Amino acid sequence: MTIQPKSALRLQTHWTPAIEDESLAYSLTLTNLSARPVSGFKLCVNGPGRIDPEAMVEGGSLTARLSNHSELSPPDGFVLEPGASWTVTARGLSYPLRHWTDGANTAYVAFADGTTVPVSVAPTQAKGDNAPLKRGAEIYPVPHVAPVPVAIVPWPNSVSVSGRVAVPQGLAIEAKGDEAKAAAAAFAELVEGLFPVEGIVRPESEGGIPVSLVVADDFASEAYAIRFAGDRVMISAATRSGLLYGLITLGQILRGARHHPETFLFPLEGEIRDEPSLGWRGTHLDVARQFYGTAEVSRFLKIMAWNKLNRFHWHLSDDEAWRIEIDAYPELTRIGAWRGHGLPLPPLLGSGPERTGGYYSKASVREIVALAGRLGIEVIPEIDVPGHCYAMLQAIPELRDPAEHGVYYSVQGFPNNCLNPAREETYQVLETILDEVIELFPYKRIHVGADEVPIGAWSGSPKALAKLGELAGADVAAVHAKRVNIITNRHNADEIDGSGAAVLQAEFLRRVQAFLASRGCITGGWEEAAHGDVIEKEKSFLNGWRSVEVSAALAGRGYDIVVCPGQVYYLDMANSPAWSEPGAAWAGWSEPESLYDFDPVEGWTDEQKRHFLGVQCCIWSEPMTDRGVFDRLVFPRISALAETGWTRPERKSWERFKALAGLMPILYGITAAA
Repeated sequence: MTIQPKSALRLQTHWTPAIEDESLAYSLTLTNLSARPVSGFKLCVNGPGRIDPEAMVEGGSLTARLSNHSELSPPDGFVLEPGASWTVTARGLSYPLRHWTDGANTAYVAFADGTTVPVSVAPTQAKGDNAPLKRGAEIYPVPHVAPVPVAIVPWPNSVSVSGRVAVPQGLAIEAKGDEAKAAAAAFAELVEGLFPVEGIVRPESEGGIPVSLVVADDFASEAYAIRFAGDRVMISAATRSGLLYGLITLGQILRGARHHPETFLFPLEGEIRDEPSLGWRGTHLDVARQFYGTAEVSRFLKIMAWNKLNRFHWHLSDDEAWRIEIDAYPELTRIGAWRGHGLPLPPLLGSGPERTGGYYSKASVREIVALAGRLGIEVIPEIDVPGHCYAMLQAIPELRDPAEHGVYYSVQGFPNNCLNPAREETYQVLETILDEVIELFPYKRIHVGADEVPIGAWSGSPKALAKLGELAGADVAAVHAKRVNIITNRHNADEIDGSGAAVLQAEFLRRVQAFLASRGCITGGWEEAAHGDVIEKEKSFLNGWRSVEVSAALAGRGYDIVVCPGQVYYLDMANSPAWSEPGAAWAGWSEPESLYDFDPVEGWTDEQKRHFLGVQCCIWSEPMTDRGVFDRLVFPRISALAETGWTRPERKSWERFKALAGLMPILYGITAAA
């Protein structure tokens, strides 16, 4: 059935929290604004919030549900007349809605003949909260009087400058030798990408101040010094990265003085000496839930470099999509990279009925990795296994145990989403994939995920149960077999330590890490990779995401740890508990000041700190269909994280940071309404 115009159907959604004796209510009202009646349809909706499969539904029925994609049908024989509305209310969700982005953000109606009609969707409203909805980065205004005379983020170790000169029009860089020339070229590429019309790099004939680059041996690998001497500047460092960081600092000083001459100056004389506090200063980007094109990733890398971040954790696969080209298995991207109505992967997290998605060709990956290398950033790819593999298994279904029966669910509501650790075919396929991945990423650090395996995983697989019996005994296998068809998690990831699922995952990781080690690679994993203590600690690292206490305990057991607790460093979490803020809330919320002040090793012993690699923020993409939401959630918090990674704790100052953060670039340039 065809309905015209496109906006002839409208969806409004409302959220009412549970109060007293009344259960929560998530109500969806479809209104027919056309001149024709509509019948024989299903309402298909998706967004971060998930209707529980066992929820009581009033006014209709939940006829299909995969994670956050739900299909709701009206009663038999129902006709939605012109001008009329139909309301269906769900009395159960996988978690309560807490922010406006939690509700449905895409909807369409589907008919039995396979046709679909888009539905316009208004942001979900919450009972009792009518505040204007927020999107776009909140830019801190630069004050007339700042705590410091020069604009630099993250703040250096030592700044000793005085006097001022007329602000130069740009920087005329003098580079001799391969390292200096490479640093100068990388800086020119960086500022051309971030500030294309400012002419930060320009010759003396156009007003550029001479800047000489000097390679000197007496610096640590990322350290540098800048010396101001009237009409020229000298930057010294031992490496290309050090020289590049010196140029970035100088570029920030120039931009601050140019854009806010009443607040900041360009020094006449003096010196800045600097090096990072931590070696690992990272950002994770989930490109599976939402796809970001090569141009977006490239600009994001440039913003990372401007913040002196040096690790890019690229989350390339998950339940919702597979995003990297693999020659041996073209179906991974042919099937796993696309979502749409009637496809193996339905619309999810804001994607509509049309075929949408994308993946990175090998040429694009090489382009991105090369750019990152020029900017001093190491790229760490993540292929998330053995859990979070729904998309992969849709593309290669023969990886399943053909005798497996029953269902288990991940916390995100995906059924039977784990690679089977008892089948040799699993390792043959995965090793082939990893060999192709290794060839693309020269730093030899490969992340394999290992997070959020459901406690019921493989409980209906005869192959897995037999393997579990070999590894842990018949009694453990018998207990695990009883978990089939039992929904074990709805609100938090299962704690699987000591379970049959943990034993099987440990065997899987033992095999995978041994393979990666044979290829000269270090294996990365989320903290769950420590289950069973089977991975070689000298050839691995973990991302600690639950809490600082968990990370400290793992460090105490000898694991190298990158600290990224969800409560603080997950940038998909909202900036405040207000409904009007976008973002998630399952781990809490963290305003920029809280993130800035957070101590990632509070309470750690000296022995635990020996295994502290550094810090990383994580950008999970569930709420970020709207790129204005991305800008609001990521900026300026990414710069706050960067200062924690670079600046010594005793030299940090929130008031100084707040005065300078407004000069930092944002990805999409979407700012909050004043």
